[in-house]
Amino acid sequence: MIGEIVMSQSNLEKQEAKLKALNQKIKDEKNKIEQRLGKQIISQTNLDYANLSNDNIKSLSKKVSEFLKEKPVDH
Repeated sequence: MIGEIVMSQSNLEKQEAKLKALNQKIKDEKNKIEQRLGKQIISQTNLDYANLSNDNIKSLSKKVSEFLKEKPVDH
């Protein structure tokens, strides 16, 4: 019985490790997409990196968000 408990705990720890690794992989992929999207928006709109302060980024993000809410992107 004790052996079964230890084995179950070991299996649970392995599953938790797999879940943690999967969550990290998802987080990394989201970051890649966010970076590519940002890079494409900057490139397509010819924005100057020197003029992209945090306030400018927030303002532009809000404008893009409002635009996309009015005209959703095809999926």
